[in-house]
Amino acid sequence: MRKWNAVLSLSALVLLLIHGVLESFLLMGSDSVPPKWLPLLAVALLIVHVVVGLKYTIDSLRIWHKTGAGYFQENKLFWTRRISGFVILALVFFHFGAFGSVVDGKYQILVFTGAKLTAHLLLVAAMALHIITNIRPLMVSLGVRGGRSRLGSVLFLLSVLLLFMAAAFIVYYLRWNVW
Repeated sequence: MRKWNAVLSLSALVLLLIHGVLESFLLMGSDSVPPKWLPLLAVALLIVHVVVGLKYTIDSLRIWHKTGAGYFQENKLFWTRRISGFVILALVFFHFGAFGSVVDGKYQILVFTGAKLTAHLLLVAAMALHIITNIRPLMVSLGVRGGRSRLGSVLFLLSVLLLFMAAAFIVYYLRWNVW
């Protein structure tokens, strides 16, 4: 099951990055419209990933309860991964309705406020924390050879893409409120 979760996680990550980059161009003023199926497929993979993550978390909590020893200090990284995942989940629900809504059968764009900007920057930060803390075990699970030497390059690329997404939210906010 862990191997399947690794493949699922990688697939969700790739779709998330593609969605994030394409939509970032749109937020910055590009006229290209990304395919609508992309975020839907990413959400479907996210739901399955959440279910698998919940199973692992519940298993850990059962062991903690059974033994009476949570070893929270020793398992900080594990709990960082779980908590950042739950933060992402909460912020993703906010993300769904942040840009617009359907009124009388027509899509209407909503004003992008400072609160929405803050929430989206928190979403990117939570994604960065979750991805960065999980990338090494993901590479190990997938059997990536030379993982240590490639880890720095992978983390750099992910950081650049996530910073690009954060910058797009800032540009979008500025387009609504300043320019």
